[in-house]
Order: sequence, then C-alpha cells, then structure tokens
Amino acid sequence: MFIRQLPLWLAQTNCWIISRSKDDLECILVDVPPSPDEIIDTLRSHDLKPVAILATHGHIDHVGGIATIARTKLLAETAGQLPVYINNADKHLLLDPVGTSGALGQELLDSGIDVTPPELIYDLEDGDVFKGSGLVFETLHTPGHTEGSLCFLARDADSSERVLFSGDHLFKGSIGRTDLPGGSYAKLVESMKSRILPLDDALIVLPGHGGSTTIGVEKSSNPFLLNM
Repeated sequence: MFIRQLPLWLAQTNCWIISRSKDDLECILVDVPPSPDEIIDTLRSHDLKPVAILATHGHIDHVGGIATIARTKLLAETAGQLPVYINNADKHLLLDPVGTSGALGQELLDSGIDVTPPELIYDLEDGDVFKGSGLVFETLHTPGHTEGSLCFLARDADSSERVLFSGDHLFKGSIGRTDLPGGSYAKLVESMKSRILPLDDALIVLPGHGGSTTIGVEKSSNPFLLNM
C-alpha cells in the first residue's frame, strides 16, 4: 500500500489517503477533517480518484470536510456520489456536525464549509469488510472514545501484511479521551483489551492524530495501556 498522511485543521487531525501503490490513481480516504481545500489540492495534484470515505468516528474534526469532498467534481462520475462509511452509532454526528459539536460547530459554520449530509451513507459494523481499489479494510468496533468508534485493519488485496488505522482510540503514547458525549472509559478499556492488544506486536498503527507507532511499542511503553 501507498499511504499519504495529511494532518489538518485545528487539532492536526490526520486524513489518510490510501492507494494500492504510488502509481495507482484510485484511493480510499480514512477520515476527512474540515480542511477540504488542502485535501482536494493533494488529490488533484496526484490525479487521485477517491472511491470511498471511511470514518473512524463522527467527531467534527474527522468528518467535517466529508460533505465538500463527496460533492467535489474530482471526476464527473464521483461528484455527489462518493460513498461514506461510518458506524451507525455515530451517524447522527455526521448528519448534524454543527448541532452536535458546540463551539467547533460554529467554527465550521464561520468557515463556510458545506455541512449538508452526503447522499450516500452506509453503516459499518464489527467484522464488516470493505473492499475497494484493490484494498481490503476489516472493521473493528472499538467503542470508548465514541459509541461508534471504529478501527480499520487495512491491507493490499494480494498481501497479508496489514496496518491499523486507529482513529482516536489509540495514539502514540496515549489513548482517546472519554469525557465527551458518547465516551466511556470502561468501554474503551474493554475494546482495547479485546480488539487491539491481542493484535501482532509488529503491526503498524496509524492514528487519528500524531505519528505512527506499533502495537508492541504501545504495549511496552504507553502508560495508559500499562495500567490496563
């Protein structure tokens, strides 16, 4: 896989652009912060064609740019028809990013970003597998940061080597906050123990904020995981 990282908006939220190789033009987007112009510039400069958006969860800094990207005429056949995948428990956050986000919602309105929900929204549940552009994404439901938080185990369709897109569930040296609506520390601990910690130590983790790490590094040094 060829993966581009774009840290954007107020919290430097990572937008991940994944294609099968550097020369493949079709791509998948994981999380779309409210900085669509930068994302569009990157896609156009590399002639990339997004075929789907996967959202790790529904917080505004991860989904606030989705409406704009979904409706941008990157290619005529995708304009307004780019499918978006999110867990049903967080769908309401995508449908009303302003009303569910307090002051950050007002920031979105003030910036003039499109907040109309995208036309094509599909549910992803635990164990669901999304396939597109020669890539495979296995869905892990990891509630805690939000009720609908997801992590994605991604690989090339012809390879067994995987990476984990962890959203705001697991970071390098930290974990997602649980004090926002829909958050639960007890659920985060349970889903971390049952879904994430059993994964291979060498697995690369690509989080929603900050740099990459591995499962093994976090198990041995992340103070929050050590407490678990």
